[in-house]
Amino acid sequence: MTRVLYGASRAAIALGLVFSASAMAGTIVGTVSDASGTRALESAQVRIVELGRSAEASRDGRYRFPDVPAGTYTVEASYIGVDTVRTNVQVGASGDTYADIALGGSDAGSIVVIGQVANQASTLSRQRAADGVESVLTRDAIGQFPDQNVAESLRRLPGINILNDQGEGRFVSIRGLDPELNSSTVNGVRLPAPESDVRSVALDVISSDIIESIEVKKSLTPDMDADTIGGTIDIKTTSAFDRKKDLFKVSAEGSYNDLTEKTSPKGSFDFSTKLSDAIGVSGGLSYYRRRFATDNMEMDGWDIDDNGNAYADTVEYRDYDVTRKRISASLSFDFKVGETTKLYARGLYSQFDDQEYRRRLTFEMDEAPSSSTGTSASFASDDGEISVQRDLKDRFESQKIRSFVAGGETETGPWRAVYMASWAKSSEREKGSIDPVVFERKFEDPGEFGVTFDYSRPKLTSYAITAGQAAFLDPSEYEFDKVEHTTLSDAQDEEFAIKADISREFATDGGVFTVQAGAKQRWRKKTYNATFDIYDGYDGDLTLAEFAGQQDYGLASIDPVPSKKAFRSFFRDNLGSFELNQFDTDAASAESDYRVDEDITAGYLLGRWDSDKVRLIGGVRVERTRNKITGNQLTLVEEGNEYQGVEVDEDTVFILPQSFKRTYTDVLPSFTVRYEPVRNVVLRAAGYKSLVRPKLSNLAPRAVIEDNEGEFGNPDLKPYKAWNADLAVEYYFGRNAAISAGLFYKTIKDYVVEITNQDVVYNGVTLDQATTFANGPKATVKGLEFSYSQVYSFLPAPFDGLLTQVNYTYTDAKGRVYADGDITDPRRIPLPASSKHTLNLVLGYEKGPLSLRAAGTFRDKYLDELGGDPTSDRYVSSHFQLDLSGKYRITDNIRVFAEWVNVTDRPYFAYQNLNSGRRLLQYEEYSWTAKFGVTANF
Repeated sequence: MTRVLYGASRAAIALGLVFSASAMAGTIVGTVSDASGTRALESAQVRIVELGRSAEASRDGRYRFPDVPAGTYTVEASYIGVDTVRTNVQVGASGDTYADIALGGSDAGSIVVIGQVANQASTLSRQRAADGVESVLTRDAIGQFPDQNVAESLRRLPGINILNDQGEGRFVSIRGLDPELNSSTVNGVRLPAPESDVRSVALDVISSDIIESIEVKKSLTPDMDADTIGGTIDIKTTSAFDRKKDLFKVSAEGSYNDLTEKTSPKGSFDFSTKLSDAIGVSGGLSYYRRRFATDNMEMDGWDIDDNGNAYADTVEYRDYDVTRKRISASLSFDFKVGETTKLYARGLYSQFDDQEYRRRLTFEMDEAPSSSTGTSASFASDDGEISVQRDLKDRFESQKIRSFVAGGETETGPWRAVYMASWAKSSEREKGSIDPVVFERKFEDPGEFGVTFDYSRPKLTSYAITAGQAAFLDPSEYEFDKVEHTTLSDAQDEEFAIKADISREFATDGGVFTVQAGAKQRWRKKTYNATFDIYDGYDGDLTLAEFAGQQDYGLASIDPVPSKKAFRSFFRDNLGSFELNQFDTDAASAESDYRVDEDITAGYLLGRWDSDKVRLIGGVRVERTRNKITGNQLTLVEEGNEYQGVEVDEDTVFILPQSFKRTYTDVLPSFTVRYEPVRNVVLRAAGYKSLVRPKLSNLAPRAVIEDNEGEFGNPDLKPYKAWNADLAVEYYFGRNAAISAGLFYKTIKDYVVEITNQDVVYNGVTLDQATTFANGPKATVKGLEFSYSQVYSFLPAPFDGLLTQVNYTYTDAKGRVYADGDITDPRRIPLPASSKHTLNLVLGYEKGPLSLRAAGTFRDKYLDELGGDPTSDRYVSSHFQLDLSGKYRITDNIRVFAEWVNVTDRPYFAYQNLNSGRRLLQYEEYSWTAKFGVTANF
């Protein structure tokens, strides 16, 4: 592999020696900014008219043309939303010629800089300049919506589906693919995942307030990390050189949740300043403490009774009270070293604390209903035991994401070198949680208890007690059953990386050919360590009556409920009176622990051709992966049974550490075309191969064997591999408008699925049945994307302030899975997290001091979890959300704003399809949230 890395770099150098630079040539350099001198215009297109050469301005507005023959030229700069500007430049026989360009004119400068119109111009300009298929959200766009985190901001883009948690956006699905198939970066640094069992990053950890832009790159070139199939989410924080003037912005906000009737505080500030012409510093800090509630009910699954009616044998009513605190901070330093080198150092810190109280009423029925109809089921203790549980979860969890990167670029003549070193660490830590403490009343005798459930409303099941009402409502009837105490749950995911790229341009009469090579090394370590103490007895009498509280739940009566905080102090003060279940404690504490080391060495070589109309990028990337994987095999043996031929005297957990190593190499070609046959019409095509490595938790050789049955990970899993194709056409018209359409197709090999097989040999022992992970058949993803944006400045007043944004994505994502371990007849399924239809509609109005915006987001139903057969698959229902926002500029520097989130009060609804009906699995209500505040710029 070392030969591959060094060979790529040597190839670029060798080609540089073959071609000679122009003997009489200079360099044109300069910056593009708005006319007010406030902001650099990233992705402004700059063109030397006579030579047909073009370039895009970087984020600091800088552009550069090396190897320009001596002479007089016309340099043209264009940016969406403003008129094109031309200037004449006299290039000497050597050295640099400077040509700074201002766009917008004195009246239009402010239009380029701030507001909804500015956002649209910036977004479309960056999309137009991109090499491949890309969607962009800029700083102004993120601020226009009432979004609470990065995940929620992303749902405004084409082909994006957001998976919610407690009504708040969390994971991002791109083009209908599982979030596991995406990659996420901050300032070019790959983000590890805080949670123990996933690769995907929950982007609700990062506040949207500190973000400069988010780019979703849906196609790959060889210089990009190849481990993504859905797309790459590239988050960028601010740089002092993004702006020409200093900035200090502060925001204060309150948000009111209708369900809790509480107001939560939020505040942020960010700044950007130049300490000198060569040194800049920028950063920001955001704090948000949000209190909200969720009214929830869930079923554990449905069955059919002897009368042919559907019923659920477990029904739960859940009352959540949640406080989430999000702190995000960024700090960046930028340096210019002479005229050839730029250096930077950027850091990010995000912390997401989640305190959750959950009170739950659970009915568990051992037998089928005594009577039923198509819309109801009645259960009685005459037929079998009915357990009623009232429990409390008191959990505090903290997730952190930290990243640091230092690097730079050096340009001299036709040569350019880019280099960086980075560190990132994510963690999720839970210590001291009670999850849960359970109080239980079992009804076993005839006539002792009865309950009827009403299923007539598909999204909400009510209950009525038909016998035993007094005992059901008496807290002293509910005895302590168990408490699970999280002594420690600690997930750590850390990655170091170094990267270097070198390129050489060769100017010709028709354009510029660039040879580029690079190498990257990544060192990743992911660990999970847990200790759970499980107590299932108490020395004395202990009932719910000693901890009873009051419900604040709107879907049903669930009193008596445990108080939110009373049990914790009692448990701490009386720990010695609780009886530890050593067997369950040992099993729970050892079965989840693992460590995976993943080192990736990559090298690439590409060629790039740029002319006035055509950009071609082709090449190959090689990635070599090395894994060291460790975990525990647990064998659970009950008293009196044998382990390795010896009878055990008591229930015992036998722990056997396991370790595996493996290495594999992937060769990944790609080719991208960007063609602009006429001005402002852009055609794109891309074909490339990519991969996604399996979940590290699935690779871990964790195994649990009990009663000759087992569940275990698979360290031999192959990575997902995909061939991808994209076609797109974009038309940029008017002063600030664009329409685009695209097709995409993916075929995915070695898709990972969970299977259960009979007579499985594991570590030399034949098990009757075992569940593990395996590489499955192929999956295909195909679809189309459509987007339309326009500012209607040509309409007569007052309608000239209107603007619209519309995007729609159709995704057909299908795969096959093995049914109950039968590999001969896999069944066809939609891929998890895949919504067939997603739609975003925005109607905005901006004129003078007033800015109004209405944003509607729709996603179709999607498969959430796969069951053993189609009737047990879990689906999440379609969802439409309407958000409103308004801003008013009091002075040039001060604005007040108001926002209304989830105006339509849409709930979350998950179900399974059984017996010709949608059967409730989960229903949640969040109600609406109103926000209000003020922002000030200085």
